[in-house]
Amino acid sequence: MKYVQQNLKRRAGIVGMMCLLAGLLTSCLKNHDSDYVEPPAALISVINASPDAQPVNFFLDQNQANTFPISYGHGLDYIRAFPGKRTASFSTSGLSQKLKSDTISLVDKKFYTIYLTNVVSKPDIVLLADSIVKPDAGKTSLRLVNVSPDAGAVDLAIKGGDVIASNTAYKKASLFKQFDGNTYTLEIRKAGTNTVLVTLTDVKLIGNTINTVWLQGLSAATDDKKLSANVQNNVYYY
Repeated sequence: MKYVQQNLKRRAGIVGMMCLLAGLLTSCLKNHDSDYVEPPAALISVINASPDAQPVNFFLDQNQANTFPISYGHGLDYIRAFPGKRTASFSTSGLSQKLKSDTISLVDKKFYTIYLTNVVSKPDIVLLADSIVKPDAGKTSLRLVNVSPDAGAVDLAIKGGDVIASNTAYKKASLFKQFDGNTYTLEIRKAGTNTVLVTLTDVKLIGNTINTVWLQGLSAATDDKKLSANVQNNVYYY
């Protein structure tokens, strides 16, 4: 799988490569002078953020993209996909019960993440564009994605430091923001307040990486469906 965008050569993830580490989805999208991906292709990663969903399979048209079922809070690294209108669908693994399908439009040389979100009785598919721009040397880039259906708009901040994203509504993503690579405690707060909804401690955001924090779950829940957040490493440059 080879592909070139804006003269930055990157390696894409293999179809079916899964990240099974809770709280961290590590991308296979890399930058190295010997790696490239041939067009025409879009690159798309997949995340199961439906709080009461069983492990799922993801399909583009009739083609299953994952080898192993995708559990809640986990995902599939970037895979190559033909551009144009495609049918994206999620089905319950093993039962072949379709949960949700939608028509999406993919553009050559663009990057996307698709989320299954909301509860299984009324699931949503959310497709977001990933603006992949190499950060300055030693810097990390981070954005917030809100896929919690009932949390309302939220902010993302470094504890005791800068606000990274403000007033991010359900199904929306903030812009990527650059800052120094380091280990941080991150807080997702109710928008415009100091009310902390979720705390992520000891998050390693190393230099020369692009990352996403996504908020998932239900604010009204107190069990495994309660609000939580995970981190996706979209890209690292080496």
